[in-house]
Amino acid sequence: MPELPEVEALAHHLREHAVGRTVARVDVASMSVLKTASPPWTALHGREVTGAGRRGKYLDLDCGGLHLVTHLARAGWLRWAQTLSAAPPKPGRGPLALRVHLGPPGQGPGFDLTEAGTKKGLAVWVVEDVGSIEQIATLGPDALDLTRDEFGALLAGRTERLKTVLTGQRVIAGIGNAYSDEIMHVARLSPYATPARLDEGQVDRLHAALREVLLAAVDRSVGQHAALLKGEKRSGLRVHARTGLPCPVCGDTIREVSFADKAFQYCPTCQTGGKPLADRRMSRLLK
Repeated sequence: MPELPEVEALAHHLREHAVGRTVARVDVASMSVLKTASPPWTALHGREVTGAGRRGKYLDLDCGGLHLVTHLARAGWLRWAQTLSAAPPKPGRGPLALRVHLGPPGQGPGFDLTEAGTKKGLAVWVVEDVGSIEQIATLGPDALDLTRDEFGALLAGRTERLKTVLTGQRVIAGIGNAYSDEIMHVARLSPYATPARLDEGQVDRLHAALREVLLAAVDRSVGQHAALLKGEKRSGLRVHARTGLPCPVCGDTIREVSFADKAFQYCPTCQTGGKPLADRRMSRLLK
């Protein structure tokens, strides 16, 4: 899933390549991705792109006061091209969900919003006020905007697992499964730690790790071609998606805890005092 660094890089790419161009046409290949009906997507036609930004993990393309907002979900992506086919896409064919022509169709550049797999979550809104989107209105503070004191106050009283707090978008916006694993590893904290029970030193480490991991990922990502961002993200990960490989810090084997539709990874030596966390999936298999 694209997280804060990748979405920031995509916004940067659009600021560099889309701002100043005019939306010539929008092709919708999957009506289910549209979460708003008024204004219609055709209202974007003829509007100049005046900005591009990020709200948590949401991508915001400002077209002269009318916003095309996208959440890429787990398997969505933005694919930029110098020339897009002029032929309207056939609905329901392949991963293409929506196409934006930023020049005469078949002659100018633009981008596709695509989504792989059968479980669809890609969402697109066309709105005048980005704050009118409930999912954005209810976002917590952006992860990179939090000071140490604000971060500490946010954790105080939280009894959920640390992993849950870091990935809860209504608590902190922008962090997902992958970077939360990386942040907790750098901070040397268990995913199952209780935020309210962290001492001041642990909160210091966690806040410093949050900024270190996210800012390093932004630095690696911004300026990369959109097609290279997924590979860039994988190359910078130390524990996430590295189950069975040695920890780059201590050499212990990276472990995994799996749930119904996702998993997280951690290092027992660095994060849990050498004790593996219970994995319900493995427990069932061993019965």
